[in-house]
Order: sequence, then C-alpha cells, then structure tokens
Amino acid sequence: MSITSQEAWTAREAETEVPRYVAEAVEEVAFQARDDSRVDKHSGVSQRLPISLLENVVSNAERRALSRGSTTPVARISDLYQALPAVTGKIELEYEGELKGAEQVAREIVRRAIGQVYMRHAADLVVDDVVDYFEADNNLRIADDAEATSLIETARTVPGLVDAASALAEGEGAEQLAAAVEFVLEGLHARKLIARSEERGYVAAEPDAMRGGARRWN
Repeated sequence: MSITSQEAWTAREAETEVPRYVAEAVEEVAFQARDDSRVDKHSGVSQRLPISLLENVVSNAERRALSRGSTTPVARISDLYQALPAVTGKIELEYEGELKGAEQVAREIVRRAIGQVYMRHAADLVVDDVVDYFEADNNLRIADDAEATSLIETARTVPGLVDAASALAEGEGAEQLAAAVEFVLEGLHARKLIARSEERGYVAAEPDAMRGGARRWN
C-alpha cells in the first residue's frame, strides 16, 4: 500500500480523500488476481495494477465531486467497479478466463477483494436489521454518482444501515458517511448476504447463497 500510494498520481488540484478500506480494497484486488486460476501466472500481476487502479478510483471520485458540486472528493468502494479497465488492462488471462470474459473476471476479482476487506473491518458489525430488510422483499437503488446527502437519506429507509455505516466512517461529514454506506452494502453483497440486480438495485440474496453466509464474523 505504501508503494502504491507513493507511485500513484493522486496529488491533484482537489485533494481526494481515500478511506482506508478503499485503499485496502485496491491493494487486495492485486492479491486476489494473483491467486485467481484464470489469470496467467507466467505474465503475473505487477504493482502497476493497484497503482493504475488507485489513480482511476481517485479520478472517478473527482468526476463525481465536480458533477455534484462537492468541494471534498471522497473515494467510494463503487469506484473500483467504475475503474475495471485498470484491472483488465493489467492482467493476462488463461483460456478459461478468456471464455468467461475479461470484464467479468475482473468484476469477480474486485468483488472478492471487497469481501475480504469487509471481513477485516466489519468483524463485530451487526447487520441483522439490514439483511432482514432485504429478505422482506424490499429493495434499495443507489446511483453510482449519487450526491452524498441524497445517498444518506435514501439509506435511512433501511433500518440499521446508517448506524452500521457510522461505525465504519472515517472522519466527519456527509461524504465520508456516504462512502461508508456504500462499503456496508457492497460488503454484504460481496459476502452474498444480499444481492444486487440491474433492475432493482440491492435486493435479498438467493437462498442458496445465504446458506454459506454469516451475518457476523469472528
């Protein structure tokens, strides 16, 4: 992470705040890619992957801040998905990976990375009310470029979500809290406790996925 932070071009005109869990997820993507059997081990995965990924994450946070009139860009976990070309452009795939498709392989690698980081940060986080809300056939739609205050107000419709996010937020302010809300949702999605669909947003997990899940990790 120190090498990535040192080498990545993140010192921009508007300084973007990168929460620790986002920075860890960026680095974890490289570790997950190195362990993925669909990634060519002969080509390997260099440090250029997390460096490029972090630069793209920061750029997407800047774009969102500019479009929403925010003076304090804060990177969100969803910015990793927006930066998928930084992953696909830095890995070579085996035949199995080529059949699956580079973008799909990269998306699955990012999801696993987010899940690993979420486990480290949310070991004592109780999310029963959040999961129960979706299991009751409710859904939640959040736009990728949602303004922070609007995102938080939407999140308040889910019992316990904002409280859980508050425990993970780094610093004060709506931007940091909004980023933490996304982290909780994407973490639950990565751990297969909830699902995400193109049509309805965040929804209940499939029953088969829930059997292997856990709402709290030790």
